[in-house]
Amino acid sequence: MLSDSRSYCAAEVRRLDRERYLAALFAPGKRRDALFALYAFNLETAKTAEVVSEPLLGEIRLQWWREAIDGLYDGSVREHPVVAALAEAIATCGLERSRFHAILDGRAGDLRDRPFDDLDALEEYVAETAVPLVQLASQALGAEDEGTMRLAREAGLGLGLAGVLRAIPFHARQRRLYVPLSLLAEAGIAPAALFDRTPPESFAEAVKPIAARARAHIAALRKGRHDIPVAARAAFLPLSMSEAYLRRLARNGHYVFDPGLAFSPLAVQGRVAWAAFTRRYSAASGTGPDQRSRSISARVQ
Repeated sequence: MLSDSRSYCAAEVRRLDRERYLAALFAPGKRRDALFALYAFNLETAKTAEVVSEPLLGEIRLQWWREAIDGLYDGSVREHPVVAALAEAIATCGLERSRFHAILDGRAGDLRDRPFDDLDALEEYVAETAVPLVQLASQALGAEDEGTMRLAREAGLGLGLAGVLRAIPFHARQRRLYVPLSLLAEAGIAPAALFDRTPPESFAEAVKPIAARARAHIAALRKGRHDIPVAARAAFLPLSMSEAYLRRLARNGHYVFDPGLAFSPLAVQGRVAWAAFTRRYSAASGTGPDQRSRSISARVQ
């Protein structure tokens, strides 16, 4: 049943992607299920490299999802709770097929044997995985104008690059490398050194350019945030945690293995809620309470 599929998606996002779950709660009620479906799809595809024993099996899994997405646009729905929920989201919100395929193409990169050559290559990967998700979320919330899509791209790049940094300890345990080879070479580090029990101190020098690029994209988004419709703000709220993480990372000297970089569940809830109530990533009108929200937002930047 559709209600079961909706519940499944919401539960999975709440369990595995708490920040996006909390952000989605600030979406208009009629559009919230579409966000949960999108974020559950993201979880299903993002874990591909973790659940397969060899790249070929990962490709088969991603191909299953490609065919499932195409089926939704061609009139067939495969038996899977996330697919069923996506069918409703696509029918209700008119989501763009190519963006789903972009995510799947990007996830194929998780199966690669060779790390990224440089920062631009890493950003291309993020542009395929993180950017389309923010754009689909914005579209699900009824904001698909060119300006919002441009800002969604900046948001996705900032989120994605910060997400790569946040995931380094996890990837290191899996012996997976997302830090570009050129940055490691400039820091004088052999790729295998990242998998040592104690990575070299110079690893921070390889992290800094990624963090700087993430901050630049978030800054570009913040410049145009008043052009984001209020109804679409839930798609951008996860940025509040990326910004907070990047601030902590800068304060600790860009040491990504510091346990102190983690946020408690209560802190995540508070930061996302504060960003929502102050309209940190959306437009505000010029009168009444909305104007007060805008002035508060300006003070906390």
